[in-house]
Amino acid sequence: MKALAQRYARALVDVALDHGQAEQVKKELSAFGVLVAESADLRNFLASPAVPQPQKQAVVGRLVERLGASKTTLNFLLVLIEHRRSGLLDEIQVAYQEQLYARMGVADVYVTSARELGESEKAELSRTLEKLTGKRVETHFGIDPELIGGAMVRIGSTIYDGSVREQLNRLRERLAAE
Repeated sequence: MKALAQRYARALVDVALDHGQAEQVKKELSAFGVLVAESADLRNFLASPAVPQPQKQAVVGRLVERLGASKTTLNFLLVLIEHRRSGLLDEIQVAYQEQLYARMGVADVYVTSARELGESEKAELSRTLEKLTGKRVETHFGIDPELIGGAMVRIGSTIYDGSVREQLNRLRERLAAE
């Protein structure tokens, strides 16, 4: 199913970029995904083979209208319903963001620190990560007090661990080896 979600996401990225709506569509998909995630009734309604497609499309049309979403997002969701793929929405959202960022030269970066970083620290870290990756970075910050100090940075599948906890683990391993 992942390959299928990738194909739908690729097609949506193509259309969204052509219409200059890439970020807007990303936000709209996310907003619609939240609606679906928060409502078991809506999930069941969309997944039910007993509900006729025109009825599903009408409900989705009204929801998209309430969200104030674009015609691009509406058409995409209607295509998903027509092809009975509404269950792939979460996977498509993830694939859409990955493909969009890859095409735009943006790296998704996750920073976990022992304490809340100040705005100047966040800005400096983001600039440093942009130099490291050679891309614009979309930085997400989190806190994990178990790190003791320092930070962990994940860029794609690469992890840079500069936490005090990791440094203590390395020291323990070196002392045990001696």
